[in-house]
Amino acid sequence: MSNQIPFSRTQPSNGFGRAQDTLRTNTVLRNTYMLLAASLLTTSGAAWLTMQMGLPYPGMIVSLLGSLGGMALIYFLRESPLALLFVFLWTAFQGYILGPLLSFYVHGIPDGSSIIMTAFGITGGTFVGLSAYVLATGSRFGRMANFLFAGLLVAVLLSVVSIFVHMTALSLTISAIMAVVSVGYILYDTGEIVNGGQTNFVMATVRLYLDLLNLFLSVLRLLSASSNR
Repeated sequence: MSNQIPFSRTQPSNGFGRAQDTLRTNTVLRNTYMLLAASLLTTSGAAWLTMQMGLPYPGMIVSLLGSLGGMALIYFLRESPLALLFVFLWTAFQGYILGPLLSFYVHGIPDGSSIIMTAFGITGGTFVGLSAYVLATGSRFGRMANFLFAGLLVAVLLSVVSIFVHMTALSLTISAIMAVVSVGYILYDTGEIVNGGQTNFVMATVRLYLDLLNLFLSVLRLLSASSNR
């Protein structure tokens, strides 16, 4: 499952070894993008079904427990074929969470459908552009790791504050920070795959999926606020 090819630490670097490295990286990259596409389709289908059935938002506690618990389970099973099953169950659950939010935009906000499609287009275009850049240049963004983690931590802390302090400016600040952090993580996570730092395509998929989901939600909120103005 991890697509790892064992190498001896004393093995000299030669053309054959580099060819093996390239083959392994290409395999991880291909499997990651295939699983990511399937996961996004699963989320879209679950969100559509939730909207059609009119299911309510499951609540913050259930959402957090399901999301974090699912990620933990996938992590522990990452070397097992069962990980694929739980990836699809987890991404379907994300669609169940997302469905009521999208339904609110469609039915409760003027031009809500247009806002959703615009956010989807921006997210998809950003991902394709950033991925193409990393694939073309082979760049690695390891130096961004601490900065991105700090930004994510700030966004989480502000999100906790927003539970008790309801301010539009605070909400927009959180969304803007998360958008920037998500863009940075797309570069970082793709760079890790391309340069061999991530050899498990299941975990690579989960990371890129979260990057895309967070970017989409952040852009959606920013566009909605702009439209309301």
